[in-house]
Amino acid sequence: MSTRAQRLDPVVRDRLVCPQDLGELIDAGDELYNPRLRVAYSIDELGIPDMLIDDARAVSDEEHRAFTATPGSEQAGE
Repeated sequence: MSTRAQRLDPVVRDRLVCPQDLGELIDAGDELYNPRLRVAYSIDELGIPDMLIDDARAVSDEEHRAFTATPGSEQAGE
């Protein structure tokens, strides 16, 4: 089953940026994630991203590592 982030229209997804720093966002399941500011923006059940700064949630260090990990890097000491 695909995530909400994966189901976003590709044209729309390519244009979505973080409203705080205007930087790229990472697909993080049912959210879009900004690793620079460590905040996540939810995507509702209809597939609509909530890009309001006040609604963004802070991400823990553990979640940040999970969202930014590349396959095979867990043991590589990166």
